[in-house]
Amino acid sequence: MTTSSSPKVAIVCDWLTGVGGAERVVLELQHLFPDAPVYTSQYDPVKLTWFKDIDVRTGWLQKLPLSLKKFLPVLRMIYFNNLDLRDYDIVISSSGAEAKGIKLRKDAVHICYMHAPTHYYWSRYEAYLTNPGFGRLDWLARIGLRALVGPLRTWDKRFAARPDHIITNSRHSQVAIKQYYQRESTVIYPPVELDRFASAASPAARKRSFVIAGRQTPYKMIDLAVAACTKLDEKLTVIGDGPDHQKLKDIAGDTIRFVVGASDQELALEVSQAGAFLFPGVDDFGIVAVEALAAGTPVIAFNAGGAKDYVIDGVNGKLFDDQTIDSLAAAITAFDITAYDAMTVAATAEQFSVNAFKQAILTYIKTITRTLE
Repeated sequence: MTTSSSPKVAIVCDWLTGVGGAERVVLELQHLFPDAPVYTSQYDPVKLTWFKDIDVRTGWLQKLPLSLKKFLPVLRMIYFNNLDLRDYDIVISSSGAEAKGIKLRKDAVHICYMHAPTHYYWSRYEAYLTNPGFGRLDWLARIGLRALVGPLRTWDKRFAARPDHIITNSRHSQVAIKQYYQRESTVIYPPVELDRFASAASPAARKRSFVIAGRQTPYKMIDLAVAACTKLDEKLTVIGDGPDHQKLKDIAGDTIRFVVGASDQELALEVSQAGAFLFPGVDDFGIVAVEALAAGTPVIAFNAGGAKDYVIDGVNGKLFDDQTIDSLAAAITAFDITAYDAMTVAATAEQFSVNAFKQAILTYIKTITRTLE
């Protein structure tokens, strides 16, 4: 590390091809270090306008079509393993896949904000085998994943050993990092854009209805919410799209409403007017559920994953113990909208603000480097 009072900083992330929580982390890290370039494997500037004024640097992988992203883990390993970052004193990687595998000078510091151990090798390996997401080529993807998972896990563990320090987004991810990588980590919650949802809060308009939002993939377990509300004849608004969209429509009853292509403002309004937000999946953190809390909307969540860090039973929501239709239906039946105060619910989201994230990151970096004072 250089002795300069202004160390040279870079940010590295797996990819920038969609809008989500991982991209928000990268954006706020760059706001903390505005001179830091962002290195990534692939970047879609049309879809991700957040970064239009930021120095985003890609390499040879950018020349490949974004549609091939699912085929690229091995190529990303090669890319990040050979990325030249020798000019930097501090590198912060934001990674749930291969970007954590960068190599630095011996005197440089690598801090990884690790969203989770790589899902397709570890916690969701079986789910990826069941639904690889390659359509008619699913059978080929299964063969390839089964054949390669052993050596790829070995490489993934080697990559996970490279960061000097690891930050993660929840206690759930912290346990997983210890389990799969035998690494310690520090929890710093990701930045959540609370203001948009707080400003949409409208307790007077709140009614006994339910809402769920997110990409409609199997692990989100949106089908449980649709089936439970159909069984109970409860109103549910399903916001979003994804591979499971038609399946969800097929099992939905007359009380289920689907909204595709909702704007940020429309999403905030729908969430703010619902009696409760349903969160039946296991997520590493679950930003959309915290957004609901910011709107004053209680969350009914499965008692696992990141939700355990912010859903407080009886204060801002309810936890149910079995990931089944009956267990969720029982939680919905027992839910009393009048038992929750919107201001109290919203206050529980404040610790997840963008400013709280930035302050925690700066304090952490100052503590371990002693160079940013």
